[in-house]
Formats: sequence, structure tokens, C-alpha cells
Amino acid sequence: MTFPFSSFFLRIFFIVLFLFSCVKQDVAQKSSQPKDYSNGRGGKVHLPQGDISFADEVVSYQVGDPAPMAPYMDPQKALGPPDWKGDTAGFVTLGCGGTLILKFTDNALVNIDGPDLFVFEVGNFIEPTMLSVSKDGKKWIEVGKISGGTAAVDIGDSVKSGEKFNYVRLTDLKSECEGLWPGADIDAVAAIGSGTQISLNSAVLFATGSAVLKPEAKKELNGVMNEVKDFPGVQIVIEGHTDNVGSDVINKTLSEKRAKAVSDYFETALKGKKMKINYYGYGAQYPIAPNETSAGREKNRRVELVVLPLKP
Repeated sequence: MTFPFSSFFLRIFFIVLFLFSCVKQDVAQKSSQPKDYSNGRGGKVHLPQGDISFADEVVSYQVGDPAPMAPYMDPQKALGPPDWKGDTAGFVTLGCGGTLILKFTDNALVNIDGPDLFVFEVGNFIEPTMLSVSKDGKKWIEVGKISGGTAAVDIGDSVKSGEKFNYVRLTDLKSECEGLWPGADIDAVAAIGSGTQISLNSAVLFATGSAVLKPEAKKELNGVMNEVKDFPGVQIVIEGHTDNVGSDVINKTLSEKRAKAVSDYFETALKGKKMKINYYGYGAQYPIAPNETSAGREKNRRVELVVLPLKP
């Protein structure tokens, strides 16, 4: 017996199989293995965490005036590893005075010793930008002017040691507003101090109002240690967060004590390994969900961690 649509479905099956294999390949390629990248100007940039270091999401793109031609107004070109090879593809132009905000989702930008961020600014002209960083995309810290070109940036003069951020904002400073590509041309943005982000529900770790780790919390924290077992040295950034129930002072104190309890656990569990641990408590300052609902408040009661290899 023959089926008239069998060949059609067979073709669909192979198309789906091909697309799935492409997705698997993309996921596999986004590794955290050390890697060198072309800076577009004949040099190389070494990133200890490889592909995972790059910005993952476009939050906003406000093109400047004058604006570039339409083909150069795709902000998605600033995501992932650099791919500019001396032609006119692979970057987004900000326009004169334009602004680009990018987010790190599967990783975070951490203030480490030395340069923390690479901005791959390419093209025939070198246009400076103003760099700012943020934890929540609302409250911004101005890091300073990037002089143009492929730039290694140390954010340490503007933020605390070990502090982490998820948002980067680049604003063109209007130094070059002529031609087809007015404003800075951004190929990629990478966090040198890049680490895997892990978020743990406070209810799993602590009883209500308590900063003493539950016995079952060890299972969750041991899972984090599996992330770093092969690191010769490890840096861990720990942030405590609460909902907005109660006073700001009480919430900040509780979040700090919880972050310290997690820090103390790692210091004991990783004894003998070279490590650096930073912990902070932010209370209800950085919610990730509305505090008007119980579900939202539960999400906001959390401990966030970033783990990354410690520089030799």
C-alpha cells in the first residue's frame, strides 16, 4: 500500500532534523572554554570563558541623528562573538549620539582584577563612546569614555571589587557624524570577568526570616561546587535579595547575613582551593518580579551567584 503524502512528510522530517542539528550545534559552540578572537584590526583578544562571555540580548537601540543606512541599523549584529572581517557586514552603527543597551543573560559582567570588558568597535573610523553599567537596566553607573577602537575597559574605579552587572550601555559621543556610518560601529561586547549565573530560591536555603542554612541547602550548594571542581582557582560572587515586606534596614541586614552564610559554607567546603569570595546584601533593591503578588515576592527572595575561574 502506498501513501500519497509519504514523500512530503519525509521531506518535512529531514528539514526538522536538519534545523534541530543546527540548534544543537549552536548550543555546543557556545562553550565556556578559553578562546582567542580577532579584534578586527589584526590583533587577538583572549577571553578565559570563551563564547559565553558575549552579550546575549538587545534591550534597546536608539539610533542617533543622522542615522546610518538601513542595513547597518540591526542591533542584533552586536550580539555573540565578533564576525567583522573588513567588509561592511557584522556590526551595528549607533548613529550620531545613538545608544545601545545590551544584556548578559547566561553570564554576568564581574569586576575582576584588571580589564573587565572588551568593546569591539570596528570600521574605518574610530568613534568614542560613553560606557555605563547596570544591575537592573534602570540604575546606571557611568564608567567613562572609551576612546574608540577595540577597547579593554577596567570598571574597577567605578564599582566595588567583585560586583556583578547584567547590563551595558554604549552612547556615541558625536565625534564622527559623516558618511554612511555616522557614530560608533559595534561588532561585539564581551565580559572578560565573565561567569556562569546561578539563582537559588531563599526558601530552599533558609527558613522564613532566618540566615541559618537549612540541612537540605547543602544539596543545592554542592551542585554549585560541581561547577567549579575543575577550576584551579575560583572566584564566587554572592548576592542576597529579599522581597519588599518589612523595612529596608531589616531586609538589607537579612540579605547580607544570608549572603555571608553562603560565603562561609563555600569557604569551608572549598578549603584548600585557591579562591576569592565577594558577598553583598541588597535587600529589596533589585526585584526581578512584581512584589504585589505572592509568586512575585517568592521569586524576589533569592540568592544569586556567579562563579568564574580565578586568574592565576
